[in-house]
Amino acid sequence: MTINEIIWKQKFVDKFAYKHQVSIEEAEEVLNSSPIIRKVAKGHVNDENVYAAYAHIHNGRYLIVFFINKKGNRALPISARDMDSSERKYYEKQKR
Repeated sequence: MTINEIIWKQKFVDKFAYKHQVSIEEAEEVLNSSPIIRKVAKGHVNDENVYAAYAHIHNGRYLIVFFINKKGNRALPISARDMDSSERKYYEKQKR
């Protein structure tokens, strides 16, 4: 999946920063770095499902960004955090 645009909503940006200490720049790096992407939930709107993007970014963090795939391959990030151990194992397995 190619992401053509990232849509930011302030309430989610605040949640990234406050709850998970993830900056917009870090989340953008994940989404723009050819991440491992998988569907995690069916969306409430037709053809707008929730996906997880996994990536190891330049500062050494292993991050996961959850986003809604809007029409036109536009990503609406709704959460971002460090991967837990099972997510990291999944990421490492997929990168091989």
